[in-house]
Amino acid sequence: MSNVFDVLKERGYIDQTTYEDELREMLSKESVSFYIGFDATADSLTLGHFLQIMVMMHMQRAGHRPIALLGGGTTMIGDPSGKSDMRRVMTKEMIDYNASRFKEQLSHFLEFGDDKAIMVNNADWLLELNFLEFMREIGVHFSVNRMLTFDCYKNRMEKGLTFFEFGYMLMQSYDFLHLYRNHGCKLQLGGSDQWSNILGGYELVRKLENDKVYGMTFKLLTTAAGTKMGKTEAGTIWLDPEKTPPYELYQYMRNVDDRDVEKFLSLLTFLPMDEVKRLGALEGSEINKAKEVLAFEVTKAIHGEDEATKAQQGARALFSGSADEGSIPFTEMDKTIFETGIGILDLLKDLGLTKSNSEGRRLVEQGGIHIDDVKIESIDKKVTLDDFKDGKILIRKGKKVYHQVRI
Repeated sequence: MSNVFDVLKERGYIDQTTYEDELREMLSKESVSFYIGFDATADSLTLGHFLQIMVMMHMQRAGHRPIALLGGGTTMIGDPSGKSDMRRVMTKEMIDYNASRFKEQLSHFLEFGDDKAIMVNNADWLLELNFLEFMREIGVHFSVNRMLTFDCYKNRMEKGLTFFEFGYMLMQSYDFLHLYRNHGCKLQLGGSDQWSNILGGYELVRKLENDKVYGMTFKLLTTAAGTKMGKTEAGTIWLDPEKTPPYELYQYMRNVDDRDVEKFLSLLTFLPMDEVKRLGALEGSEINKAKEVLAFEVTKAIHGEDEATKAQQGARALFSGSADEGSIPFTEMDKTIFETGIGILDLLKDLGLTKSNSEGRRLVEQGGIHIDDVKIESIDKKVTLDDFKDGKILIRKGKKVYHQVRI
């Protein structure tokens, strides 16, 4: 069996590691308990999180034991990494709800049970900590001078860094210590923006337990244009099918930049690398075949083969002009609404295609809204029964977002 470290390296996941040779050797000799933390800042995981989930699945398939850590405690502070301002403080009830949604989603990807993956919530130990005892046992091992050299804090110094956020690294480091002591965890994984936090926990466990533990980060999911993968003009690409329907995920992946195809096939699917390289080498119009494979495989991995097939059929039907087939997102509305007519800006907002009238106005003025391939020229347009054919209209926002209205 190949070493999972080599698999992760070949597929392009790994960014930095502590003691690479030692870590690789450990992964080849024993079943290693490792963890990734997910702060519950929203009610769904995102496409960006899916890269981390893929790493966990690769590790579990290789015989290692995932610990999915829900950040019910750390979310009450919020990670300052990559943020120019302090995160919004969330209520405990909101955090608990978000964590429960994460738990449900993660159960689709990892195998939980005896001697398999486990799921824990750091609220179970962080919320019970005594401040003075914590500072005496943990805080004494952290140098403020050194912490201020880390990007997660250094980048905030000009705008102001609160002591509230300054404690985040100590909390995350304590997580590693707790998981080592209670679950034999020897490896923490995370995105490259977590390197400073991971080093904090790695050093804390080595100091207090005098044992060898390790850290590894993987590259953030970005496009060839340098933007975060899964961030669009319409918003975030979510794993929750109610927030981002499978069809929209399929279309998003189907329309990635040609330069990203091989990279995303490697990171977001389990296709063998020989096939990944073959598809990635296609040129011209042939690259569209590789994009279809990418879109299908990612949608299948997240939502299942049936949903991926329906999304693919919907996309092909739309391309061929028969948009009433497949799995295009739709909303059923009361026919009476269109007897007197509804303003296009209000309709876009009601369908969730825009968040405000000003966003809708901008899209219309830029020629970004079509109904059945007819461009909407005026923000004063009223959508009436005359616009419907066979009880349907198809609204297109930009080049990639489609939504059907049925009456």
